[in-house]
Amino acid sequence: MQISTQIFWLVILSMIVASIAWTVTQEEIFREIREKCEERSQNCGSLLQRKFFYVFTCEYCFSHWVTILILILTGFQLLLDDWRGYVLAFFALPWLANQWMSLYRRLRVGIKHENVKAKVVEGQLE
Repeated sequence: MQISTQIFWLVILSMIVASIAWTVTQEEIFREIREKCEERSQNCGSLLQRKFFYVFTCEYCFSHWVTILILILTGFQLLLDDWRGYVLAFFALPWLANQWMSLYRRLRVGIKHENVKAKVVEGQLE
């Protein structure tokens, strides 16, 4: 695969990883499940169980598991056409996905800030 094609795949797949990881770990639709996992991650007896449930509350951690699934489904390899390409893709995909999630979080905070400022100004005008 040409490097330009690999970069295209890397960007698109990282957006998919980011979308899935963000939705599961941050959005309202999974809130109840996430709260249950958070509670279990703090109260389970074994370390392995606590870490298992913690994965569903952390977008960074969860993005690595999503990446494994994406790599299995797509067979995407980065730079090298053997097992090393999978290893490189395994580290590059969640890194880029987490950059997308950071940008998205910053954008959402900015939007919320602007909405609050607009409501304050509206209140002052009334």
